[in-house]
Amino acid sequence: MKRAACVMVVLAASIMGCVQAPRGGEDVREAGATRPADFRRPGPRGAETIFSPLNLPTPSEVRLASGVPGPAYWQQQADYVIDATLDPEKRLLTGKARITYTNNSPHELDYIWVHLEQNLFRDDSLGALSTEPRTRFGNHGFDGGVTLRSLKTADGSELVYRVYDTLARVDLPRAIAAKGGRFVFDVEWGFPIPPYGADRMGVDDCEQGPVFELAQWFPAVAVYDDVHGWNTLPYLGQGEFYTNFGDYEVSLTVPRSHVVVATGVLQNPGDTLTPTQRERWAEAKRSATAVAIVKPEEVGTPESRPEGDGPLTWRFAAKDVRTFAWASSPAFIWDAAFLPGVGPEGPDGPEGTMCQSAYPKEALPLWGHKSTDDLRFSIEHYSRMWYRYPYPSAVNVNGRVGGMEYPMIVFCRERHDERGLWGVTTHEIGHNWFPMVVNTDERRHAWMDEGFNTFINYYAQLARYPDEKPNRRGDAGQYLGGATRGEQQPMETPADFIWRGRLGFLHYEKTAVALVLLREQVLGPERFDRAFRRYIAAWAFKSPRPADFFRCMEDAAGMDLAWFWRGWFLETGNLDQAVTGVTYADGGKAALIALRNLGELVMPVDLRLTFSDGSVASRRLPVEVWATTNQWTAPQETGGKRLVKVEIDPDGALPDVDASNNVWVGK
Repeated sequence: MKRAACVMVVLAASIMGCVQAPRGGEDVREAGATRPADFRRPGPRGAETIFSPLNLPTPSEVRLASGVPGPAYWQQQADYVIDATLDPEKRLLTGKARITYTNNSPHELDYIWVHLEQNLFRDDSLGALSTEPRTRFGNHGFDGGVTLRSLKTADGSELVYRVYDTLARVDLPRAIAAKGGRFVFDVEWGFPIPPYGADRMGVDDCEQGPVFELAQWFPAVAVYDDVHGWNTLPYLGQGEFYTNFGDYEVSLTVPRSHVVVATGVLQNPGDTLTPTQRERWAEAKRSATAVAIVKPEEVGTPESRPEGDGPLTWRFAAKDVRTFAWASSPAFIWDAAFLPGVGPEGPDGPEGTMCQSAYPKEALPLWGHKSTDDLRFSIEHYSRMWYRYPYPSAVNVNGRVGGMEYPMIVFCRERHDERGLWGVTTHEIGHNWFPMVVNTDERRHAWMDEGFNTFINYYAQLARYPDEKPNRRGDAGQYLGGATRGEQQPMETPADFIWRGRLGFLHYEKTAVALVLLREQVLGPERFDRAFRRYIAAWAFKSPRPADFFRCMEDAAGMDLAWFWRGWFLETGNLDQAVTGVTYADGGKAALIALRNLGELVMPVDLRLTFSDGSVASRRLPVEVWATTNQWTAPQETGGKRLVKVEIDPDGALPDVDASNNVWVGK
């Protein structure tokens, strides 16, 4: 017997139990009933069905068939020592860096690629020419870009390089040896700060002074990996970034009136904070509620800054981060609270995290009582539910940027609405799990950071506001509006090639809905959580690809999910389950419920059955009933009672595009 036929026989036997199939004169049909077993599947797949195995890359000792890194896994490292100066009058940033690049690959490298992302803001850049100038990710007509003032080896020899839009190819005097070879070089650069930097950075002119938010601001070595070699996709704005992990020592010279917050830990508080502020910092480290480091009434006063003349240099250090971002302003109010380490401890987990907020008075009163608490709640929730926050600092900054994330620091614009501030704060800090710890390639696979993050946000929202409906992203009912629009694209579409205005639906919302369904309707919370935690822990501080995620979840959950990945992540279909009628057999002791799968997606079938005596029963049919057919007849013992109502998905948990065919009512 063929495998498909065996599956059908076993399923039918398990579903039917002791109910006999209908025979000759015992078949009593009602209107709308259909016979089972149309062994055809709709769609353009040809011989392939939604249940066919996925065509994934061949496993290797680098990336195992179990979906985790293998013994031969490698990744590069780039360490930075940076000195930068902010000139707020000219709105100019200049810097110099020594970069140590470690080649852990098994290949010699005779050139490297370096990102120059500020070239997005040249008026002739690919990003300026290929995006709408007034979209969130455009350059808004600003003509800027990087000036490379020097690029030399550590011994002072000039390096040969060529700039191509937002990338530079640097030819090396000699190849970097495989498996541990290093190349050290120095770069000096500068650029005018765009007032609105594609919602990644910018300047907010507040009453008490400008707020500078600075990100993707230094030349950074591109990723060389085992999948694509050099990752040289240009920076166009909508697609974010994919970088190497590294250690950072960063010195930021700013006017004395400024307060600076950044990725990492401040190394010289004695130079940059007053004695009173250092005392308050120590108090905040003992407090679960926000303690003011700089109070609103102190902003702009001489006593709020260390005595002396001239600029101050703030020094920060950060380990195992994929980039570095910062903010600087004379208008900052600054508060902080401490969160002891929670969740499973990693080998280098911090004792806890200083949760901080920096904001101008325009953000009051909302930020003064809510931002740090939202930040602290979010980190505690994600740490307990998924993976312990691995960093000693987390900062929420209010400025011009609507919402953006970097290691240990996030930018959030909301100033008026309490739920809005919660939503953007928990989302942006959630990105410290995806992709700051699980380092995904955001330009190719944006759903692996935006979608995974939106998924964990869904449960944080439930924990924060347990009596309220979850936020829109992740809710199956709310998802339907976008699912039935035109211009559908596979979730795997790179961010820079998503139809205008569809990024949020596809990479945020659809991914979150899919994972909520996988957790709640397919695997169950215990089974899903165990697998998802394994995925996070296995790929923490490493770089997974979609195949790694698919394999890891299947391996740890113990279920073949090809039908789920194909339907939700690789194709564009919708779900439409229907009940088309009821017939009776065995003298009326058995009901035969006729079901159809009218859409391209498949899911398990949940039924609520109401009988003529008022009793109610629930049934679940496994997704495998659709393995070879788009019709199924489900037998049900009735004890001689009549069915008066059959409902598919009675609780509305699934995103069924046509609920009108989900209910059958008997006469």
